[in-house]
Amino acid sequence: MSSKSKALPKGISAAEFDKVVRELRAIVGDEHVLVDEEKLSAYRKIMMPVPDAQHELSASVTPDGVEQIQRVMKVANKYRVPLYPISTGKNIGYGSAAPVQRGQIVLDLRRMNRIIEVDPELCTALVEPGVTYQQLYDYLQEHKLPLWFSCPAPSAIAGPVGNMVDRGVGYTPYGEHFMFSCGMEVVLANGDVLRTGMGAMENSNTWQVFKWGYGPTLDGMFTQSNYGVVTKMGMWLMPAPPDFRPFCIQYPDEADITKIVEALRPLRIAMVIPNAVVIAHTLWEAPCTPVKRADYFTGPGAIPDEAVKKIQADHDIGAWNVYAGLYGTKETNDANWKIIEAVAAATGGKIVTQEQSKGSQALEYRFDLMKGKPNLGEFGLYNWRGGGGSIWFAPVSQAKGAETLKQMQMAKTILGKYGFDYVGEFIVGWRDMHHVIDLLYDRSDETQMKNAYACYDELLHTFAKEGYGMYRANTAFAEKVAATYGPVKRDVEKRLKKALDPNNIIAPGRCGISL
Repeated sequence: MSSKSKALPKGISAAEFDKVVRELRAIVGDEHVLVDEEKLSAYRKIMMPVPDAQHELSASVTPDGVEQIQRVMKVANKYRVPLYPISTGKNIGYGSAAPVQRGQIVLDLRRMNRIIEVDPELCTALVEPGVTYQQLYDYLQEHKLPLWFSCPAPSAIAGPVGNMVDRGVGYTPYGEHFMFSCGMEVVLANGDVLRTGMGAMENSNTWQVFKWGYGPTLDGMFTQSNYGVVTKMGMWLMPAPPDFRPFCIQYPDEADITKIVEALRPLRIAMVIPNAVVIAHTLWEAPCTPVKRADYFTGPGAIPDEAVKKIQADHDIGAWNVYAGLYGTKETNDANWKIIEAVAAATGGKIVTQEQSKGSQALEYRFDLMKGKPNLGEFGLYNWRGGGGSIWFAPVSQAKGAETLKQMQMAKTILGKYGFDYVGEFIVGWRDMHHVIDLLYDRSDETQMKNAYACYDELLHTFAKEGYGMYRANTAFAEKVAATYGPVKRDVEKRLKKALDPNNIIAPGRCGISL
């Protein structure tokens, strides 16, 4: 096999592609344009239930700033070559760094890794796409700034821009990441640079403090879309509270999910509990404990309920494990703690405090996340079954107990049909819940690959028929998920794409949007 990439962009000959590569190298330098298959291997590490070739890239280009991106855009428009922007490429459960369509050039923004500004008085930051949560955390620690941020679970290697653009969530009171962003810089397909909100004004000093500016608010257009390349993002940071009191409440039975949600929803809406509440199932917690599936079950099909019960008993894990925290002064937290104790007692839950969590990997990584400390604790999930296959199914639910129980039962039935385990958690926003299910399987087993695809497909369409939409989607299913949202929305998205990117060069197919 030749060392040169064979996944050419659609409609581009090998000779034309060579011209593209030469022109890109003239912009960013030879070492920052990769075409050799061996050097591109890092972009190919997908966990999706489809052959690697379907999402094979043709090359990667790594600019170091806006001016280089503008010049790259000119080349892409000239040759009609599609670019697939990534920040850190660690969107693992949803598709990693793999482009939606075969042959796209990955526009890798990792060299743009500058923390441009942190304002300790207004509690804001302005960062580039290559900045990781760990890098930002280290910056705050180094400068002794008492500021926290919200981050997703596999946060140490992920970054705030990429997570916000995909509308990810975290675990502090600032956990709705897009909501707590403020001001974007975007390079459009024609090379124009747009600053949203107050950033459109020359010499603005309110870009990171007032989201809206004047006229239509455009920021949302550049999340879960392919209308531009986000090159800077403002984000609000949280002052470290005088008193932080994380806790876990463990419940013994799966059916307890109904009363858990009914008891916690009023506290979340009233902001007694100010952060996103996580309700994690046994099999989400077990791999992070760590426990391996093979220690309890090696037969065909989904792991039986009696094995799950034994895991709970052996490792002191609840059927559901509720994670939340109190943030405030000692006085306010003392008062609210009495409410938490009363709720736990009334619903049959057992409270585990931070002091009681010492030595528990699963508890400690959760409590760290609730104060914005990046870690990789949740990667224990991938040791549960092994085999390198993982796709995240993420429907939205109302924060009502009956709805939550219904979704869990639907998911368990479909997963079991294909021989997969229910590894799930609910994340309570304010009035909604993100139901995140990690479908884990063995990519080296062709039957499991086919079953995983069919299982995800059935989950998607069964949930859609019940009115449950996905809030994020695996790259392999972008088109199918987009189709569940109906023709009018898709037509508007297509018209916007045509207006902003008439040559269809920015990530065609991302989130189902293309010409």
